[in-house]
Amino acid sequence: MPDLPDRENPYNVTQASRIYFLPNLMTAGNLLCGFIAIIKCIQARLITDGGEYAQLHANLSSLELYTQAVWFILIAVVFDSLDGRLARMGGRTSLFGAEFDSLADVVSFGIAPALMVFFLILAPRGDYQWFRELGWIIAFIYLLCGAVRLARFNVITNPLLHRAEAESHKDFIGLPIPAAAGTVASLVLLLLNLAANARELHQLTLALPLLLILVSMLMVSSVRYPSFKQVNWETKTRFRTFVLVFVVGVVVWKLQEVAFFFLFLGYIAYGLFEHYRRGVRHTKMRVLRKRLVKMREESPE
Repeated sequence: MPDLPDRENPYNVTQASRIYFLPNLMTAGNLLCGFIAIIKCIQARLITDGGEYAQLHANLSSLELYTQAVWFILIAVVFDSLDGRLARMGGRTSLFGAEFDSLADVVSFGIAPALMVFFLILAPRGDYQWFRELGWIIAFIYLLCGAVRLARFNVITNPLLHRAEAESHKDFIGLPIPAAAGTVASLVLLLLNLAANARELHQLTLALPLLLILVSMLMVSSVRYPSFKQVNWETKTRFRTFVLVFVVGVVVWKLQEVAFFFLFLGYIAYGLFEHYRRGVRHTKMRVLRKRLVKMREESPE
């Protein structure tokens, strides 16, 4: 057919807006989990405030609802990691899929964690009255940085942009918003576990606003983080490596409240360490170049 090349062009309107079932089903699952997490946060806040809603749902606990919200955010992280991989494996990537994924991420990893931290920690309470003016600002800064991070990602990954050949496509520029949301959610899970074990929650709540600000800044930074897009799941490995991965998986499952937080924290620390190491290496190279230039200028002809 004469218009076939046009229709196969990924920037043709029909091709760009095509909805592929499996990848977009994963994105829809991501969005659903984010929506449910928001509902759980609102329900938990209503129960905390008391009133008619709390009386009608006396069997519900705010800590349990916040814990459920955390798990839905973490499940959304899993869905988000699957949609892109399924699209790439099946050769079913589209501009529609990229935009849909970003919109779902704003809800699941932007609004849901921001609301959860705001309701649980930053909203005006009897304790920490100085949060009254700062709470919503801190939560909004996180949401704003997450939205900017997603917009920047969509721009710099657009195939129409001209890139330098040396530019790496294996890394994310800035902390990915799923990792930021996972870090916040896993810390909330840890704090809720401490509270459930009769420990004072409000003594540790200052960690959340500080972490929220840190991940917000990292999302819009130039720090590079591995994307794991190049990981080949069919790669052969040694038996002891397989056993080690299995043992780590079991430990993570058994120590969920602690392990998830340290996994996300380790990912953040890895990016910061590599960024520092690259900076030191570049500084040494600049110093070496200056010395070479100086030696050439001082050497007799």
